[in-house]
Amino acid sequence: MEFVPQIAASLSIKQAQVEAVLSLFSEGATIPFIARYRKDKTGALDEVMIGKIQDEAKFRKEFAERKSSIEKAITEQGKMTDDIQGRLDKALTLAELEDIYLPYKQKRKTKASVARENGLGPLADLILEQPSDLVPENAAAGFITEQVKSIDDALQGARDIIAESINENADVRNTLRKLFEDKASLQSKIISDKETEAAKYKDYFDFSEPIRQVPSHRVLAVLRGFMEGLLRMTISPEEEEALDRIESQVIKNRNAAAEQVKKAAKDAWKRLLQPSLETEFRASLKQKADEDAIQVFAENLRQLLLGSPLGSKRLLAIDPGYRTGCKLVCLDEKGELKETSLIFIHETGRQDQSIAIVKHLVSKHDIEAIAIGDGTAGRETELMNTPQSIILYWKQ
Repeated sequence: MEFVPQIAASLSIKQAQVEAVLSLFSEGATIPFIARYRKDKTGALDEVMIGKIQDEAKFRKEFAERKSSIEKAITEQGKMTDDIQGRLDKALTLAELEDIYLPYKQKRKTKASVARENGLGPLADLILEQPSDLVPENAAAGFITEQVKSIDDALQGARDIIAESINENADVRNTLRKLFEDKASLQSKIISDKETEAAKYKDYFDFSEPIRQVPSHRVLAVLRGFMEGLLRMTISPEEEEALDRIESQVIKNRNAAAEQVKKAAKDAWKRLLQPSLETEFRASLKQKADEDAIQVFAENLRQLLLGSPLGSKRLLAIDPGYRTGCKLVCLDEKGELKETSLIFIHETGRQDQSIAIVKHLVSKHDIEAIAIGDGTAGRETELMNTPQSIILYWKQ
């Protein structure tokens, strides 16, 4: 219940409605049950909005738990600062949290960690500062040891450290994430010697389309070919533009040290940033494509279910109920709504009035058939088989 105000504001509904829905979920109620039988508590929210409340509550719970876990991990390392805490507090997505946490995450052995173990951290820091009087080769000469055999080895180790620091820079990652969103393309190519086996994917042997425009069915087709080991798949913007974005944030000068940083930036892009963001966007593209496919299926099923089993007939439909009454709708032969009403045919003292309403609707709209729902009170409504019963108004 702690996220009620945020969820209500996000979905533009009342806090009381969110509280009611979350309370019902905690009792084990399902979305269809809440939408159908608890309208009095939720303010008549439909299934779509109830589902959004559930998804929003799940996201906010996962976000709060992950944020707490990250705060604890950084604090235990003794590296928490007001600046880091402020950035965590301003984060709005899980991706932003992970970007902030990345420099403090426990890592397996990497090129950068090996270089740091070899004492090249100070050299990397010095090169990254890019002072105008720095000659990288002269500075690297002072770091030659038994583990670091040459000046080239020292500079390579320093670049490995710089590349990792660029990869872990949250601002760089945010900039590149925006570039992916705006300009990345989904590309696929056939794997050599797989042409015959991959014949059904022939449209994707040499395929490229911006991810902002590619339809879901093409995404799913390329992913299937990729997962079957028949297609090579990449998601990326132009490398030159990506490098320009990175360099604009890490290059401070025009000198020999800056050239070393440029080399490190290119390595960071190819080896770390591009593969990481590609994996992230592949997952998000698949999720969106799956949701679109489900939506198409749902709409097709909706049209199928809404198709009239009786053909073109004027219909009175009854949604049975005890406490909330029986809901009535009148539809014409085209399925268009003509009128709605509510009767309490199972409530003592209101049966005559209810039957009179039904008679009036049958006569007014020249009803040809009556449909009765099979939910709660369905059988009892059908068994109201008296001379005055609504069942008498079935027209063959």
